[in-house]
Amino acid sequence: VPTQLFTDGITNKLVACYTDEGMADAVLVRVYGRKTELLVDRETELRNFQVLRAHGCAPDLYCAFQNGLCYQFLPGIALGPHHVRDPNIFRLVAQEMARVHAIHANGSLPRPILWQKLHKYLTLVKTELDPKVSDPSLQQDVPSLEVLEQELAWMKETLSQLGSPVVLCHNDLLCKNIIYDRTRERVRFIDYEYTGYNYQAFDIGNHFNEFAGVKEVDYGLYPSKETQLQWLHSYLQAYKELTQGHPGGAGVTEGELEALYVHVNKFALASHFLWGCWGLIQDKYSTIDFNFLRYAKLRFKQYFKMKPVVTALQVPK
Repeated sequence: VPTQLFTDGITNKLVACYTDEGMADAVLVRVYGRKTELLVDRETELRNFQVLRAHGCAPDLYCAFQNGLCYQFLPGIALGPHHVRDPNIFRLVAQEMARVHAIHANGSLPRPILWQKLHKYLTLVKTELDPKVSDPSLQQDVPSLEVLEQELAWMKETLSQLGSPVVLCHNDLLCKNIIYDRTRERVRFIDYEYTGYNYQAFDIGNHFNEFAGVKEVDYGLYPSKETQLQWLHSYLQAYKELTQGHPGGAGVTEGELEALYVHVNKFALASHFLWGCWGLIQDKYSTIDFNFLRYAKLRFKQYFKMKPVVTALQVPK
Protein backbone atom coordinates (compact mmCIF):
# COMPACT_ATOMS: atom_id res chain seq x y z
CA VAL A 1 0.00 0.00 0.00
CA PRO A 2 1.50 3.38 -0.97
CA THR A 3 2.16 5.71 1.95
CA GLN A 4 2.96 9.38 2.19
CA LEU A 5 4.71 10.98 5.15
CA PHE A 6 3.51 14.47 6.01
CA THR A 7 6.26 16.64 7.41
CA ASP A 8 4.33 19.71 8.53
CA GLY A 9 3.59 18.50 12.05
CA ILE A 10 5.88 19.50 14.87
CA THR A 11 4.24 17.43 17.60
CA ASN A 12 3.61 14.03 15.96
CA LYS A 13 4.47 11.95 12.93
CA LEU A 14 1.70 11.58 10.34
CA VAL A 15 1.45 9.02 7.53
CA ALA A 16 -1.30 8.56 4.92
CA CYS A 17 -2.03 5.08 3.55
CA TYR A 18 -4.09 4.72 0.35
CA THR A 19 -4.72 2.56 -2.73
CA ASP A 20 -6.56 5.14 -4.84
CA GLU A 21 -4.19 7.53 -6.62
CA GLY A 22 -6.37 10.50 -5.85
CA MET A 23 -6.15 9.54 -2.15
CA ALA A 24 -9.95 9.35 -1.98
CA ASP A 25 -9.69 6.25 0.25
CA ALA A 26 -6.76 7.46 2.33
CA VAL A 27 -6.57 6.86 6.06
CA LEU A 28 -4.21 8.76 8.29
CA VAL A 29 -2.07 7.15 10.93
CA ARG A 30 -0.70 9.52 13.53
CA VAL A 31 2.09 8.45 15.85
CA TYR A 32 2.49 10.57 18.97
CA GLY A 33 5.77 12.42 19.36
CA ARG A 34 8.23 11.49 22.12
CA LYS A 35 7.15 12.54 25.63
CA THR A 36 4.17 14.46 24.25
CA GLU A 37 2.04 12.91 26.99
CA LEU A 38 3.65 15.58 29.18
CA LEU A 39 1.98 18.23 27.02
CA VAL A 40 -1.20 16.48 25.89
CA ASP A 41 -3.84 14.50 27.77
CA ARG A 42 -4.55 11.74 25.26
CA GLU A 43 -7.82 10.55 26.84
CA THR A 44 -9.26 14.04 26.73
CA GLU A 45 -8.10 14.39 23.14
CA LEU A 46 -10.01 11.24 22.19
CA ARG A 47 -13.17 12.43 23.96
CA ASN A 48 -13.00 15.78 22.21
CA PHE A 49 -12.40 14.08 18.85
CA GLN A 50 -15.63 12.14 19.35
CA VAL A 51 -17.62 15.19 20.47
CA LEU A 52 -16.47 17.16 17.43
CA ARG A 53 -17.19 14.19 15.18
CA ALA A 54 -20.73 13.94 16.53
CA HIS A 55 -21.28 17.58 15.59
CA GLY A 56 -19.90 17.18 12.07
CA CYS A 57 -16.72 19.14 12.83
CA ALA A 58 -14.19 16.30 12.63
CA PRO A 59 -13.28 13.36 10.38
CA ASP A 60 -14.24 9.76 11.21
CA LEU A 61 -12.05 8.16 13.85
CA TYR A 62 -11.32 4.51 13.01
CA CYS A 63 -9.26 3.42 15.98
CA ALA A 64 -6.93 4.51 18.72
CA PHE A 65 -3.90 2.48 19.73
CA GLN A 66 -1.29 2.78 22.48
CA ASN A 67 0.75 5.53 20.87
CA GLY A 68 -1.45 6.97 18.16
CA LEU A 69 -4.67 7.26 16.18
CA CYS A 70 -6.04 6.24 12.81
CA TYR A 71 -8.67 8.45 11.16
CA GLN A 72 -10.28 9.56 7.92
CA PHE A 73 -8.33 11.73 5.50
CA LEU A 74 -10.18 14.99 4.77
CA PRO A 75 -9.85 16.12 1.15
CA GLY A 76 -8.58 19.64 0.62
CA ILE A 77 -5.50 21.75 1.19
CA ALA A 78 -3.85 22.63 4.48
CA LEU A 79 -3.80 26.42 4.64
CA GLY A 80 -0.75 28.65 4.65
CA PRO A 81 -0.32 32.19 6.04
CA HIS A 82 -1.42 33.74 2.71
CA HIS A 83 -4.72 31.79 2.76
CA VAL A 84 -5.85 32.81 6.24
CA ARG A 85 -5.74 36.48 5.30
CA ASP A 86 -7.89 35.96 2.20
CA PRO A 87 -11.38 37.25 3.14
CA ASN A 88 -13.11 34.49 1.14
CA ILE A 89 -11.31 31.87 3.18
CA PHE A 90 -11.14 33.60 6.56
CA ARG A 91 -14.91 34.01 6.53
CA LEU A 92 -15.17 30.22 6.38
CA VAL A 93 -12.60 29.86 9.19
CA ALA A 94 -14.52 32.31 11.39
CA GLN A 95 -17.79 30.45 10.74
CA GLU A 96 -16.23 27.06 11.46
CA MET A 97 -14.78 28.37 14.71
CA ALA A 98 -18.23 29.66 15.66
CA ARG A 99 -19.60 26.19 14.90
CA VAL A 100 -17.11 24.57 17.32
CA HIS A 101 -17.67 27.26 19.96
CA ALA A 102 -21.43 26.73 19.78
CA ILE A 103 -21.19 23.05 20.79
CA HIS A 104 -22.93 23.18 24.14
CA ALA A 105 -21.51 21.75 27.35
CA ASN A 106 -24.64 19.79 28.27
CA GLY A 107 -25.80 22.15 30.96
CA SER A 108 -22.58 22.12 33.00
CA LEU A 109 -20.50 25.27 33.39
CA PRO A 110 -17.06 24.16 32.26
CA ARG A 111 -13.92 25.74 33.65
CA PRO A 112 -11.39 27.22 31.24
CA ILE A 113 -8.44 24.90 30.67
CA LEU A 114 -6.04 27.83 30.28
CA TRP A 115 -4.78 28.36 33.80
CA GLN A 116 -4.15 24.74 34.70
CA LYS A 117 -2.42 24.27 31.34
CA LEU A 118 -0.16 27.26 31.88
CA HIS A 119 0.65 26.16 35.44
CA LYS A 120 1.40 22.66 34.24
CA TYR A 121 3.72 23.82 31.47
CA LEU A 122 5.50 26.26 33.76
CA THR A 123 5.98 23.52 36.36
CA LEU A 124 7.47 21.29 33.65
CA VAL A 125 9.79 24.10 32.56
CA LYS A 126 10.84 24.49 36.21
CA THR A 127 11.43 20.86 37.10
CA GLU A 128 12.75 19.65 33.77
CA LEU A 129 14.90 22.56 32.76
CA ASP A 130 16.26 23.90 36.02
CA PRO A 131 19.89 22.85 35.40
CA LYS A 132 19.66 24.16 31.87
CA VAL A 133 18.76 27.65 33.01
CA SER A 134 22.31 28.16 34.22
CA ASP A 135 23.32 27.78 30.57
CA PRO A 136 24.07 31.38 29.49
CA SER A 137 22.97 30.87 25.87
CA LEU A 138 19.47 30.02 27.10
CA GLN A 139 19.43 32.88 29.58
CA GLN A 140 19.65 35.50 26.85
CA ASP A 141 16.15 35.57 25.42
CA VAL A 142 14.36 33.27 27.82
CA PRO A 143 12.87 35.09 30.80
CA SER A 144 13.89 33.81 34.25
CA LEU A 145 11.53 31.44 36.06
CA GLU A 146 10.82 34.22 38.53
CA VAL A 147 9.69 36.54 35.73
CA LEU A 148 7.57 33.80 34.16
CA GLU A 149 5.85 33.19 37.52
CA GLN A 150 5.09 36.92 37.86
CA GLU A 151 3.73 37.17 34.32
CA LEU A 152 1.46 34.18 34.82
CA ALA A 153 0.05 35.67 38.03
CA TRP A 154 -0.49 39.00 36.29
CA MET A 155 -2.24 37.36 33.30
CA LYS A 156 -4.50 35.28 35.48
CA GLU A 157 -5.59 38.34 37.43
CA THR A 158 -6.06 40.54 34.36
CA LEU A 159 -7.50 38.19 31.76
CA SER A 160 -9.89 36.20 33.93
CA GLN A 161 -11.69 39.46 34.78
CA LEU A 162 -12.51 40.32 31.16
CA GLY A 163 -15.61 38.12 31.12
CA SER A 164 -14.78 36.24 27.93
CA PRO A 165 -17.26 33.33 27.59
CA VAL A 166 -15.94 29.81 28.15
CA VAL A 167 -16.68 27.63 25.10
CA LEU A 168 -15.35 24.48 23.45
CA CYS A 169 -12.11 25.68 21.83
CA HIS A 170 -9.65 24.12 19.40
CA ASN A 171 -6.78 26.00 21.13
CA ASP A 172 -4.22 25.28 18.40
CA LEU A 173 -5.56 26.78 15.20
CA LEU A 174 -2.40 27.19 13.21
CA CYS A 175 -2.73 27.42 9.43
CA LYS A 176 -1.81 23.79 8.80
CA ASN A 177 -4.58 22.60 11.13
CA ILE A 178 -7.19 24.11 8.80
CA ILE A 179 -8.21 22.05 5.76
CA TYR A 180 -9.93 23.94 2.97
CA ASP A 181 -12.17 21.90 0.69
CA ARG A 182 -12.75 24.03 -2.40
CA THR A 183 -15.45 21.78 -3.88
CA ARG A 184 -17.61 22.07 -0.77
CA GLU A 185 -16.56 25.64 0.07
CA ARG A 186 -15.97 24.59 3.64
CA VAL A 187 -13.05 24.44 6.05
CA ARG A 188 -12.53 21.80 8.74
CA PHE A 189 -10.15 21.85 11.66
CA ILE A 190 -7.86 18.92 12.42
CA ASP A 191 -5.67 17.92 15.41
CA TYR A 192 -7.55 18.12 18.69
CA GLU A 193 -4.64 17.59 21.07
CA TYR A 194 -5.16 20.91 22.78
CA THR A 195 -8.94 21.07 22.37
CA GLY A 196 -10.94 21.82 25.52
CA TYR A 197 -13.16 24.36 27.20
CA ASN A 198 -11.43 27.70 27.22
CA TYR A 199 -11.98 31.43 26.80
CA GLN A 200 -13.51 32.29 23.45
CA ALA A 201 -11.06 35.18 23.04
CA PHE A 202 -8.08 32.87 23.58
CA ASP A 203 -8.98 30.63 20.66
CA ILE A 204 -9.35 33.60 18.32
CA GLY A 205 -6.26 35.44 19.62
CA ASN A 206 -4.23 32.26 19.27
CA HIS A 207 -5.39 31.93 15.66
CA PHE A 208 -4.48 35.56 14.89
CA ASN A 209 -0.98 34.92 16.28
CA GLU A 210 -0.71 32.01 13.86
CA PHE A 211 -1.02 34.39 10.90
CA ALA A 212 2.72 34.83 11.50
CA GLY A 213 3.51 31.23 10.53
CA VAL A 214 5.49 28.54 12.34
CA LYS A 215 8.57 27.62 10.30
CA GLU A 216 9.38 31.21 9.32
CA VAL A 217 7.73 33.34 11.98
CA ASP A 218 6.95 36.90 10.87
CA TYR A 219 4.81 38.99 13.22
CA GLY A 220 4.51 41.61 10.48
CA LEU A 221 1.77 39.25 9.23
CA TYR A 222 -0.33 39.65 12.40
CA PRO A 223 -3.74 40.82 11.13
CA SER A 224 -4.42 44.57 11.12
CA LYS A 225 -7.31 45.92 13.17
CA GLU A 226 -9.35 46.27 9.98
CA THR A 227 -8.81 42.62 9.02
CA GLN A 228 -9.56 41.51 12.57
CA LEU A 229 -12.84 43.44 12.66
CA GLN A 230 -13.98 41.83 9.40
CA TRP A 231 -13.02 38.40 10.74
CA LEU A 232 -14.71 39.02 14.08
CA HIS A 233 -17.86 40.29 12.38
CA SER A 234 -18.19 37.02 10.42
CA TYR A 235 -17.51 35.08 13.59
CA LEU A 236 -20.01 36.94 15.79
CA GLN A 237 -22.74 36.75 13.21
CA ALA A 238 -22.35 32.98 12.91
CA TYR A 239 -21.92 32.49 16.66
CA LYS A 240 -25.06 34.47 17.53
CA GLU A 241 -27.05 32.64 14.89
CA LEU A 242 -25.98 29.26 16.26
CA THR A 243 -26.39 30.08 19.95
CA GLN A 244 -29.40 32.41 19.89
CA GLY A 245 -31.15 31.00 16.87
CA HIS A 246 -31.74 34.18 14.88
CA PRO A 247 -31.31 32.90 11.33
CA GLY A 248 -29.53 35.61 9.38
CA GLY A 249 -31.12 38.34 11.45
CA ALA A 250 -28.61 38.41 14.30
CA GLY A 251 -27.17 41.90 14.08
CA VAL A 252 -23.68 42.50 15.43
CA THR A 253 -23.34 45.79 17.31
CA GLU A 254 -20.33 48.08 17.13
CA GLY A 255 -19.87 47.67 20.90
CA GLU A 256 -19.81 43.86 20.78
CA LEU A 257 -17.30 43.97 17.97
CA GLU A 258 -14.96 46.41 19.75
CA ALA A 259 -15.17 44.50 23.03
CA LEU A 260 -14.31 41.21 21.33
CA TYR A 261 -11.42 42.90 19.50
CA VAL A 262 -9.97 44.11 22.81
CA HIS A 263 -10.42 40.74 24.54
CA VAL A 264 -8.89 38.80 21.64
CA ASN A 265 -5.76 40.94 21.52
CA LYS A 266 -5.27 40.71 25.28
CA PHE A 267 -5.70 36.92 25.25
CA ALA A 268 -3.21 36.67 22.38
CA LEU A 269 -0.59 37.35 25.08
CA ALA A 270 -1.50 34.16 26.93
CA SER A 271 -1.07 32.28 23.66
CA HIS A 272 2.51 33.58 23.24
CA PHE A 273 3.29 32.61 26.82
CA LEU A 274 1.80 29.12 26.47
CA TRP A 275 3.64 28.23 23.26
CA GLY A 276 6.83 29.78 24.62
CA CYS A 277 6.75 27.33 27.55
CA TRP A 278 5.71 24.54 25.17
CA GLY A 279 8.74 25.25 22.98
CA LEU A 280 11.11 24.98 25.95
CA ILE A 281 9.64 21.59 26.89
CA GLN A 282 9.68 20.31 23.28
CA ASP A 283 13.27 21.49 22.94
CA LYS A 284 14.23 19.06 25.66
CA TYR A 285 12.29 15.96 24.49
CA SER A 286 11.22 16.11 20.87
CA THR A 287 13.01 14.08 18.18
CA ILE A 288 11.34 16.15 15.43
CA ASP A 289 13.70 18.28 13.37
CA PHE A 290 12.60 21.76 14.39
CA ASN A 291 14.33 24.53 16.32
CA PHE A 292 12.01 24.61 19.34
CA LEU A 293 14.32 26.81 21.43
CA ARG A 294 14.45 29.51 18.76
CA TYR A 295 10.65 29.29 18.48
CA ALA A 296 10.20 29.66 22.27
CA LYS A 297 12.46 32.73 22.30
CA LEU A 298 10.44 34.32 19.48
CA ARG A 299 7.17 33.77 21.35
CA PHE A 300 8.48 35.26 24.62
CA LYS A 301 9.97 38.20 22.75
CA GLN A 302 6.62 38.90 21.10
CA TYR A 303 4.85 38.53 24.46
CA PHE A 304 6.91 41.32 26.02
CA LYS A 305 6.66 43.46 22.90
CA MET A 306 2.85 43.24 22.81
CA LYS A 307 2.18 43.44 26.55
CA PRO A 308 2.22 47.28 26.82
CA VAL A 309 0.32 47.62 23.54
CA VAL A 310 -2.59 45.40 24.53
CA THR A 311 -2.60 46.53 28.15
CA ALA A 312 -3.47 49.99 26.83
CA LEU A 313 -6.51 48.70 24.92
CA GLN A 314 -9.80 49.59 26.59
CA VAL A 315 -13.28 48.24 25.99
CA PRO A 316 -15.39 51.25 24.90
CA LYS A 317 -17.86 52.25 27.59
